[in-house]
Amino acid sequence: MAASVYGAETPVDAADSERTSFRRAEKKYKLYKSLLPKSRRKTNAVKPTLDLTKVVDFRAAINETPPHRMGIIRVDCHDFDQPVFGLIDHPGFYFIPSALSIEEQCHWVRESLQSFPQPPNRTNLTAFYGPIFDLFDAAQNQKVLSNLENLGNCQGETQKEEMDSCKHPPIPATKLLRKLRWSTLGLQFDWSMRNYNISLLHNEIPEQLCELTKKMASPAMSSGEEFHPEAAIVNYYGPGDMLGGHVDDMEADWTRPIVSISLGCKAVFLLGGKTRNDDPIAMYVRSGDIVLMAGEARECFHGVPRIFTDEENAEIASLATQFTSKDDKFILDYIRNSRININIRQVT
Repeated sequence: MAASVYGAETPVDAADSERTSFRRAEKKYKLYKSLLPKSRRKTNAVKPTLDLTKVVDFRAAINETPPHRMGIIRVDCHDFDQPVFGLIDHPGFYFIPSALSIEEQCHWVRESLQSFPQPPNRTNLTAFYGPIFDLFDAAQNQKVLSNLENLGNCQGETQKEEMDSCKHPPIPATKLLRKLRWSTLGLQFDWSMRNYNISLLHNEIPEQLCELTKKMASPAMSSGEEFHPEAAIVNYYGPGDMLGGHVDDMEADWTRPIVSISLGCKAVFLLGGKTRNDDPIAMYVRSGDIVLMAGEARECFHGVPRIFTDEENAEIASLATQFTSKDDKFILDYIRNSRININIRQVT
């Protein structure tokens, strides 16, 4: 699941009959905020009921033999010691529920916030603010950052006065951290050219993440073959964020899976077909779940229309119990209403 354009809350702009099947599903699950000014919102307004009866729950299928749920099949994987599920109508799609332990989840949440956005890795903030070192530490310590350069608007500037005009005013690091939407590891993806730019400086994908990914990718690999992690995109979702329907098509060999690791708040993931007119399947992805998409599944539209940030539905109680120290309070406050998704790919 690549970092596509995140959708803000938008008004309904067309009749359902004019929408594609995928767009209608996004609309159904998306979290909309009132477009009225606060002074005009009804404090006693009844919240619309969200129909979740058709959302596939792979964790609930673990104890069912065979799983008696909508199109779910259990995948027999030799030398793989965790339950793996697929969908009858989506060959190449694999779901590994609760793939990561709580300790592993905590580790990768920390890495995603502290290490992965570190330059020379690029983020969505880089083009506007330049490379920002130790953003998480600055936010945790309530620092205000200054002398950040708007690189996107200052290309070719030479005069000092002109360069000074491209400086951003001081900005709280906490605000910048909440603006973080993606970071990149390994080979860097060039969003303007829509390809991988091997000339860009980057930090290698950590060996521990590589080893984890190789193991988890094995259900989608042919016998005797090994997955080679070369690039990763880390998505950061805040309250109300979504990931629009898209297809990941920039890698050379689609038989190799994308390995997608979910962390933090529960979300709804949509898996459609090869066109937006195909009805998508909605499913829950929770912290610690892993999704693999290979072969035909790589050609399918997919997206994340909804994350659950309320205490009742976020389902991060087990994760939250691990962030109990004073130094972890900032991480806990962040992850209580956020989701992180690490997507690892073999490029060549």
